[in-house]
Amino acid sequence: MRIILALCCLSLAILSCNNDDKAPDVSGIRIELHTERFDQSLFTLDTLNLGAGLKALQGKYPSFMPNFLGTILNCDPGWTADTTAAYVRGFIGVYRQVYDTAQVVFRDFGPYEKEIAKALQYLKYYFPEYTAPKKLITYIGPLDGYGDIISDDEILIGLHQHLGAGFSLYKSTLVQETYPEYISRRFTPDYIAINCMKNAIDRLYPEKMEEKPLVQQMVEKGKRLYVLSKLVPKAEDYQLIGYTQEQMTGMYDHERAVWDLFVKNNFLQTIDNNIIKNYIAEGPKTQELGEAAPGNVGSFAGWQIVKKFMKEHPGYSLKKLMEANPETLFQEAKYKP
Repeated sequence: MRIILALCCLSLAILSCNNDDKAPDVSGIRIELHTERFDQSLFTLDTLNLGAGLKALQGKYPSFMPNFLGTILNCDPGWTADTTAAYVRGFIGVYRQVYDTAQVVFRDFGPYEKEIAKALQYLKYYFPEYTAPKKLITYIGPLDGYGDIISDDEILIGLHQHLGAGFSLYKSTLVQETYPEYISRRFTPDYIAINCMKNAIDRLYPEKMEEKPLVQQMVEKGKRLYVLSKLVPKAEDYQLIGYTQEQMTGMYDHERAVWDLFVKNNFLQTIDNNIIKNYIAEGPKTQELGEAAPGNVGSFAGWQIVKKFMKEHPGYSLKKLMEANPETLFQEAKYKP
């Protein structure tokens, strides 16, 4: 079956179903978070005496430095100190333009720290057992490598992936092979807090999607989007799911056509991963819905299922939602756009 989805340009007022006015008061929840600019510490080192500089950074960033060298830069732990220093010197030279741009875009990182701290307050409100990291580290890494990461102790922000969608190097073949345009268009400062909370949700509730039917995987994705909307309530829906504004408008306007794709093709209970990956993974488009339709439409549909369920269960906590059986949730939602 082929449904042609013509995306209309409607009022942007319907793009977000989040309502910051209904967000809980979290001002009494204390979050201790401070930012350390590893990017500045690294790129201001004396490259003529880089070995000593790297040793000093190891003392200043004892947990992050080994990960930066070994995981982010892929330095071989068997290398000598001189070889590692030479490799890092080359990286600093090649990425000087990226660093210089980051210093302009993020001259003051304070507003982003505040946004993340606010999101952590919401996270603690909804999930009191969560222990929030106290340290936020900004860094510059390879453009085709890691971006934002979270651990028990640290939030890592890859500034190289937040320089603005128009940053020239994002159009390079190196980047586009790993992060094509439908992903790199989100490489803006607006996605810092969103990415942090996505990572926090995944850390609290690691995804376990093996052998689950498509509809259950859709609902699981929908749960995460629903929780994300509560942790970053000022973000628009299109930002949370990674669409453009126009794509989000079209998805809401043609919600029934999206649902019909799954129902009329009997896809909901399929466990065929070749089918499943077409609908709950990043992608430039959904072929069956037309050239203008975005990818990841299964997550969109799962999100709408969860919204309907939560509307009919106003006392349901987010913790209970995340732990709910996805098939039961789907059946009880009785979703039919």
